[in-house]
Amino acid sequence: MRQFVKFGLVGASGFLVNLVVFTLLQRVVPNHDRPGPYYAIYSLAFLAGGVSNYYLNRVWTFRSSGHAIKEGAQFLSVSAMALGVGLGVSAAVAPYLGRGHKTWFVATVAGTFVNFFLNKYWTFKHAA
Repeated sequence: MRQFVKFGLVGASGFLVNLVVFTLLQRVVPNHDRPGPYYAIYSLAFLAGGVSNYYLNRVWTFRSSGHAIKEGAQFLSVSAMALGVGLGVSAAVAPYLGRGHKTWFVATVAGTFVNFFLNKYWTFKHAA
């Protein structure tokens, strides 16, 4: 339970990184409300949040001393799966919510549990 709370706090910080990057990119990318640019900025923002999440989860949540490159590759794989879930959810809800912050929020939340459980039991399985 303690790890899940820490994971949630780290996730909240990554969520903020993701939101800031998404919002900044919306301001500078033309036609950001069209599918192609929207999915590109969604993906870049998601990955920015993921990088900060990997570092904080490695050193704080799971206190891992495992091989950083191997764990990084596993974390990236899990993030790619969560990104796929997010993009799928985005495509499903965008007709109803538009391609903005509401859709971004729903899609980002959708990957949280997949992210936690795959990282806990695969990426950082050997950590405390």
